[in-house]
Amino acid sequence: MAGVTPSPDVSPGSAATTSGQFPRDSFCLNLSTLPDASNFVVKSALKSPHLLESPNSFYSSTGALNGTFKKRPRNMSQSSGTDREMSNDTTAPSQSNGTAPTSNGTEPRASNKKRPSTDTIDYPRRRATIACEICRSRKSRCDGSRPKCRLCTELNAECIYREPGIKLDAGDKLILEHLNRIEGLLQNNLANGYSIATHSPSASNSTSEDFLARSTGNLAALGIVAPISGIGTWNSTASSNISTMPKTHTTPALYLLQSPMIRELVSRPYDPKILLQLEMNREPICLGTSLGLDLANTGAYVQAYFERVNVFYACVNPYTWTTYYQTALSHGFREGPESCIVLLVLALGHAGSSGSISHHSPDKDPPGLAYFAAAWMLLPGLMTRNNMLAAQCQILAAAYLVYLVRPVEAWNVLSGASMKLQLLLSAPGRITPAEEELSKRVYWNAVMIESDLLAELDLPHSGIAQFEDTFTLPTGFEDIGTEALGRDELWYFLAEIALRRLLNRVSSMLYIRTTPYSKAPAAASVAQLDPLVVELDFQLNQWYAGLPPAMQFPLDRVPLQNPVQTVLRLRYFACRTIIYRPYVLLVLQDEGLAMDSSVQENCHKCLEACIRQLEYIGAHSAGHLPYLFQGALSIFSQTLLVMGATMSASLSALLPPPATMDDIIGNVVHEIERLAHLAPSIRLSAEIIREAESKRRMWIRTAGLKFEP
Repeated sequence: MAGVTPSPDVSPGSAATTSGQFPRDSFCLNLSTLPDASNFVVKSALKSPHLLESPNSFYSSTGALNGTFKKRPRNMSQSSGTDREMSNDTTAPSQSNGTAPTSNGTEPRASNKKRPSTDTIDYPRRRATIACEICRSRKSRCDGSRPKCRLCTELNAECIYREPGIKLDAGDKLILEHLNRIEGLLQNNLANGYSIATHSPSASNSTSEDFLARSTGNLAALGIVAPISGIGTWNSTASSNISTMPKTHTTPALYLLQSPMIRELVSRPYDPKILLQLEMNREPICLGTSLGLDLANTGAYVQAYFERVNVFYACVNPYTWTTYYQTALSHGFREGPESCIVLLVLALGHAGSSGSISHHSPDKDPPGLAYFAAAWMLLPGLMTRNNMLAAQCQILAAAYLVYLVRPVEAWNVLSGASMKLQLLLSAPGRITPAEEELSKRVYWNAVMIESDLLAELDLPHSGIAQFEDTFTLPTGFEDIGTEALGRDELWYFLAEIALRRLLNRVSSMLYIRTTPYSKAPAAASVAQLDPLVVELDFQLNQWYAGLPPAMQFPLDRVPLQNPVQTVLRLRYFACRTIIYRPYVLLVLQDEGLAMDSSVQENCHKCLEACIRQLEYIGAHSAGHLPYLFQGALSIFSQTLLVMGATMSASLSALLPPPATMDDIIGNVVHEIERLAHLAPSIRLSAEIIREAESKRRMWIRTAGLKFEP
């Protein structure tokens, strides 16, 4: 495929291995060579077959497809990517037999003559600067001048230098490609008179002028690096994909109670599995038999679903909704998958229109429960059907159970959907062409919801992740010419797929455990930890840089009116926290490590990310529909970590003043207690954090530590 150029550059930190340095093939994709978006209309183009559909299509047509892509040593430098150069030979590389390859890649017959001795001279190689996007698209030589090259100066064009190529992870590369292509299509159709409100994110702070003023043509793909020994344990035969949640990991909150300082804040040890046990032992959902089905507000709830819910799950087709609703109405909402889907959409729409469930009285039925109860009566018959509509019903049911903060019930329903999907995906032809796009939405929802639950609870894995490396991404529902009652949202969905994969990767590389309740890798050396953390942080920054402008939230402390951006920003800082958390755990074990300026800086990055999640605790309500359970336990984790840091002389100096920290922690304790009635696991978290804060303040007063203001 045109536009793929080999590059010796790699992302920072990827040079670390167990055996030292080794060359790694890397390449970058020239997005300017993709077909012109103006040849496609919005909805049909989102399913365009020319998009990269498999990892094998990344290589150029000059021999890489048949395995003749030549390895080249990479640049081991960890300097800034914008300043690095790509090596470009002016002559063909010499071969071991003294011959050079011909233009078609074959080797000529060796000559009997002795080659002149000058052939062995190592001539200096010319260095080519990284070309800007304009020069790349015009295939002209770029002089590399900053901030503008000569050609861009003459054309009065914006001069953009992209990051050098890094080794691509197939899934993440495709995700960013889809985000970029969707934006290009939108920009093209905006110029042709389409309204941005029809296709842009549902609530954006960016105006259409801002949207058109920026471009993500220089998207950088995410890379991966295999973990080194000493940070957890990596077994290459156990899993071929480190972008899935590992079966054993120490990411959950209760593992922090094993850390020095933090364990001093609790009166007794807690088994990390106790949260799961509490959820398994809780009372079942009482759906009742007297719940009436009020259809008076269905229009408002459907609108609320497509505006506030579908952006997170993206698994309901707005073009077929009218047909589904008419079919369900003709059946009296008493039979068929259409009736079940409509009822679940109404349940989620009612929930989405009512704000966070935490604000509702526990004495009253939660919003949408009546519709969910009616759908629940239809689910047993659908669970035994092996088709995509049945799996879609189970995904929507699991989504509502997540909203109710019923993680184990959601996992049970989700596991059924996952097994059904594996049956449908295990052989070609079981999914009809008409169901292909829906199958992508259902599959990625199953992967992401399961990963979120596995991140906090020690639940069995369904096995759905085995298809992740080969399963394609959603591209857009086909516009069949009927009136759409909502938008086909893909922006957040694609971005969250990439971020969830990165979060899973962090757990795989930094938090794997091989035996039950083994401690986090606090004894691992900083030298072993550094390259992994640098690489993961690099990938997180590349994810952020790859977001379309309308979704790219500001990183500074400014309030956001857009709930989608708010949720993405919180998820970003949560990922950043767990990337750098091992440094804080190391310092809590050995205070002397903080004398290293690099360790201190990495601890500061972790603690700063924690504070960014905790300082405006009310902002988390923006994600309460899909993330209340996981968000509450994430807040619990970050607060315990910050509490331990306030008790360390070196770490406390990296935090805001003690009075500010007291206020932040006090507000978090109050918030967790306010959520405690929603689930027994959150109730226990509230009890632990209340006790921990009481002991922390007592410890600081007794120790008489003097903190820097």
